Amino acid sequence: MQQFDPLIDNMKEELIKTTQELIRFKSVKMPEEPHMPFGPGIDACLDYALKTANAIGFETRNVDHYAGYAEMGQGRDMVGILVHLDVVPEGDGWTHDPYSGDIEDGRIYGRGINDNKGPAAAALYAMKAVRDSGLTLSKRVRLIFGTDEESGWGCMDYYKQHEEAPTIAFSPDADFPAIHGEMGILVFDLVKTFNERLSDGGMRLVSLRGGNRPNMVPDYAEAVLENYKPSEDLLNAWNTDSGAHVTLETGADGTTATVKAYGTSAHGSTPWKGRNAISDLLGFLDCLDLEIGDLTNFVRFYAAQIGSDLHGERMGCAFEDEASGKLVFNVGIAALDASSGSGTLTVNIRYPITADGDAVLQGVREAAGLWGFELANLEHQKPLYVPKDHPLVASLMKVYQAYTGDDGEAVTIGGGTYARAFENAVAFGPMFPGMEETAHQKDEFYGVEDLVLITKIYAAAIYELAR
Repeated sequence: MQQFDPLIDNMKEELIKTTQELIRFKSVKMPEEPHMPFGPGIDACLDYALKTANAIGFETRNVDHYAGYAEMGQGRDMVGILVHLDVVPEGDGWTHDPYSGDIEDGRIYGRGINDNKGPAAAALYAMKAVRDSGLTLSKRVRLIFGTDEESGWGCMDYYKQHEEAPTIAFSPDADFPAIHGEMGILVFDLVKTFNERLSDGGMRLVSLRGGNRPNMVPDYAEAVLENYKPSEDLLNAWNTDSGAHVTLETGADGTTATVKAYGTSAHGSTPWKGRNAISDLLGFLDCLDLEIGDLTNFVRFYAAQIGSDLHGERMGCAFEDEASGKLVFNVGIAALDASSGSGTLTVNIRYPITADGDAVLQGVREAAGLWGFELANLEHQKPLYVPKDHPLVASLMKVYQAYTGDDGEAVTIGGGTYARAFENAVAFGPMFPGMEETAHQKDEFYGVEDLVLITKIYAAAIYELAR
C-alpha cells in the first residue's frame, strides 16, 4: 500500500511550492465580474490550479469559471476528489502574512493552508504519484476544484448541472479518520424591524456591526451609542466577570461612544474553540440603561435568548443524538443601523443527523417571534450519512489505519463538506486526531511533514478506490 511513498518524497519540494503559490491568491469571494462569477481572486486561483495540473500531465477543464477539474485514467466509473480553492476572509491579528505561504518551524502559514488549499495540492500530487507508478487503474480519477464552498456552493450547483458526477468520492476537507456522517446545516437571518421608540432619556443604539461570514466565529464587533452616560464601572465589571475584552471610546463632546469587542475566530462548526465578539458586545450593551424601544429589544433578545449559548439552549432547538452529539448554534454576523429601520443576526446551525430540520426551525421561529424577529434568507443542507460498512468508508479506513496504526472507527462531524453534494461521498482528512485546528482562525497553519503524509495517504486511497 505504501508503494507511492518514495515517489511522493521525491516531489516534496514541488508539492510545497504549489501549495505556497495557491495560498498567495487572495481567493475570497467578491462581487461577480464578467467570466468571474465569484470575483477575480478566486478565478485567478482556479486558473493557476488548472494550469499547474495541465503542466504535470493531466487533462483539465475549466467549467465556465464556476469550477474546474483535472482527470486521469480510463473507464466508465469515476473516483472523485472534491476540494475547494476559495477561502474565508483573513480577519485580524496575524503574525504571518495570511497570503504568503511562509514556512517557519516546519509549518506552512496562510489562509486556506488546511481549508482547503493544502489538501488540494496534496490530492493533485497524490494523483501524479499514482500515475507515475505505472500501476493499472480500472476507473477514472477526477480532482474537482470548487470555488464557492465557503459561501453558497454555487460552484457545485453549476458543476452538477453541466458535468458528470463521480461514482464514488471523498473530500479532504475535514478530519481523519473517514467521516461517515455530517450534521445538517441551516443558515438564515433573524430580522427585526424597528418601529417603536420611547425618548425616555436612556442611551440610544445607533449602529452595530460584527462578523464576516456565518460559518466563522466573529473576532470583532462594535456599536455606536448616542446620549451616552458614563459606564466605565459597568464595563470593567463586565470584562472581569465574563472574561470578555470590550473597550469604550467616547466622542469629543462626551455624548457619543463607540464600544468595541474583541474575540477569537474559529470555525462556525466548533464555536467553543473561539470567542464570539458579538455575544460579548451585546452582553455588555444589555447591562446599560438603554432607551426603551425596538432597538433596545434587539439587544435584550440576544442577551435573553442567545447570550453565550453554543447549542441553542434558549432558542428552542437544543437537539442532540448519540451519533453526532449536540446541535451547534453560531451567530456569525450582526448588522444594525437605526436609520435603516431594521437589524439582522445571521445564524449558522449544525443539527444532529437524526434530527429534523423543520423541527429545529420551528423552535427558532417561536423563540425569535416572541421578540418580533422574523426568519429570512434560509439556506438548508440536509445531513449526510453513509454506513460504516459501506465499501467507500471501509476502503478509506483501511488506508488510514495502515498509515497511522489508529484502529478507531469512522466518525461524524458538525462541519459540512462537498461530500454531501454527491451520492456515495464522504470526507477524509486532512486534520489528524489531536491536531490543532486553525481553519478560519488567525495564523492558520499546517505542518510540512503532515502535508507530505496526507499526500501519501491520498495516493493510497486513490489506488484502493480506482484499481
